[in-house]
Amino acid sequence: MTNSNTNQFKDWNNYYNLIIKGLKVFLFYLSVLSLFRVVFIWMLQDYMGAGADSADIWLAVFGGTRLSIQTAGLMTLVVGLPSALVAIFSRKGGKILFKVLSGLTAAVTMILFFASIPYYHQFHSRFHQILFNTANDDVYALFVSLVQEFNLPLRLAGALLMAAAIWWLLNKFLEFQLTEFLGIRGKLASLGKGGLWAEKIITVAVFYLVARLVFFGGSLSWENSVSWENAGITRDAFLNEAILDDYQAIYRGYRMNGRLLSSEGLDFTPQQIRELAAHMVGRNPDSNNLEDYLLRTAQGPVIEKPKHVFLILSESYANWPLLDKYSNLHIADGMKKIIGEGDTAYCPAFLPNGGSTVSAVTGVVTGLADANLYLTTMPESFAAPYSTSIAPQMKELGYDTAFWYAGPATWERIEPFVLAQGFDHFHGRGSMPKDSTGSVWGVDDEYLYEAVLDGIDPEKDSFNVILNVSNHSPFNVDLESKGFDPQKVLEGLPEEARGDADLINQLGHFWYADREMTKFIKTVKEKYPDSLILVVGDHAERYNIDKTPNIYERYGVPLIITGRGVTPDILIPKAAGSQIDIGPTIIEMIAPRGFKYMSIGSSLTRNNTMGVNYAVWLTRDYYGEADIYPLQPIAIDANKAAEPMDVLEMQIYCDTIRSLSWWLPKYGKIIDESLMEAKK
Repeated sequence: MTNSNTNQFKDWNNYYNLIIKGLKVFLFYLSVLSLFRVVFIWMLQDYMGAGADSADIWLAVFGGTRLSIQTAGLMTLVVGLPSALVAIFSRKGGKILFKVLSGLTAAVTMILFFASIPYYHQFHSRFHQILFNTANDDVYALFVSLVQEFNLPLRLAGALLMAAAIWWLLNKFLEFQLTEFLGIRGKLASLGKGGLWAEKIITVAVFYLVARLVFFGGSLSWENSVSWENAGITRDAFLNEAILDDYQAIYRGYRMNGRLLSSEGLDFTPQQIRELAAHMVGRNPDSNNLEDYLLRTAQGPVIEKPKHVFLILSESYANWPLLDKYSNLHIADGMKKIIGEGDTAYCPAFLPNGGSTVSAVTGVVTGLADANLYLTTMPESFAAPYSTSIAPQMKELGYDTAFWYAGPATWERIEPFVLAQGFDHFHGRGSMPKDSTGSVWGVDDEYLYEAVLDGIDPEKDSFNVILNVSNHSPFNVDLESKGFDPQKVLEGLPEEARGDADLINQLGHFWYADREMTKFIKTVKEKYPDSLILVVGDHAERYNIDKTPNIYERYGVPLIITGRGVTPDILIPKAAGSQIDIGPTIIEMIAPRGFKYMSIGSSLTRNNTMGVNYAVWLTRDYYGEADIYPLQPIAIDANKAAEPMDVLEMQIYCDTIRSLSWWLPKYGKIIDESLMEAKK
């Protein structure tokens, strides 16, 4: 071989080694992500639906591997490209940078995987958009909660130890000469110049194939590419989540959060909004002023006007513990007893505004549905109350308005937000009794209720929204000192759940929230008998006995109304709704005939038989996912005959609630296309 050929081979050998190293790094990362997916499925297999079988599992593993091709390719670029560029000037520097970057990548990958397990336990989802709410949340409280509930130091230590092992294995794998082991290079070298060209062609072809698969997301073209948006290819919700690796799940959350902040998810035109608003009130779309469609006239009180109104927004107070099938748990006995009394109405078909507490707060306070807007961060929310906000309208009825929160005033900017939306007073953790116990999120419920009772002015008519926090991680209420008997819960649990200490502790906190709420209601009725009390869960999507709950049990919260003049049949027979319907329900119960108010929601005492939120819809008889077109109703009770529902009317209702709740805070009361152009 001539000197020129020798130099050519030497130069090619350097490129070849670099390409082979990149391919090996890619193959290693792809193998790690695929292995983690299998482990994730194995560890959380109890969340798999009864209808899932081995074919679904293999489909999830295969589909997930295709999706992770792109992730592995990007990980390889992050680690390899900077190292290769540095190596041009310093071979040693390139090697050092590679080891540093590959070590950091291993650490991040392992930390995410260790975090994904408790995250799924909590949210029935891999990482999603709530993750990006951290910047608006109480970061210190989140950190303490992670340490206390999820044993963060131990999990972090375990993740870093496994990361070190992954990093060591990667470097060992890179030292392993795969082509030499298979004898490929030797055979090609023996062919001389032809072998050299064959090696070039094979290597470039493999590299091109991998690059194309990475670029097109596990496919050779866009037409068949795999992404987080089309990865749900199995029949099982859990397995569809398992298809996403942790990086893809975070990317999904990032994109969904971006859509939320920019309102990309809604694209209603002004004309559509006029037509939907007009359909809601049953007349022609003859006005460009949205408030003309939102104006309501009260039909007259159904109870004597109460002196005080209390609306309890109870943390994670789901409806499923109130169902007969879970009565043996004895965690909701207090409120079930109140529901059974003659001065109480109960709606079991009710939805939270969203999957987090802040969504519930914005829904109740503003009367606006979750419509891909983060209201507590929007400047418009602090300029003036929205026309549908509850506090100004309760003030028109003569009430002094107050918001009581067990936690810090800085959480989600809650104090300036509720005051900007018309509340006269805000009381946060600083207003609670000095000897209060609690967690980083706020004081225990009993102290919050004590502060409310002590803070009521008997001489003033008052409207009070009360947001508690005890039924929330880190679940550190001293249940034993409160009298909780875990044996009662154990006896009501299925055999396979009795060893789950965390679940029993969580159910104990539901029991505590239920008990303290019951005590508060009884005290109010004794101390202020001319009061109206409403109870609604802020959200429900946290924990269930059933690993694969249906939509009704997973999302539903109760609406309970009790007080003087209330009767079990005060709500219409098929009443159903969501948190935006609370304001009009209160107003229609107590306002004088002819009272004018603004609302997107409707009163459950008059005509509201449908509820919808960011994810699902329901009636008294059916439920379904809100983003499936056409809607697919599922009977709540499959053994009970129910009247057929009007699917089209429900679809129109979903679009109406979302579109109006999107336009009003973003563009204001005037429906004009020029406003959309101005904000682009």
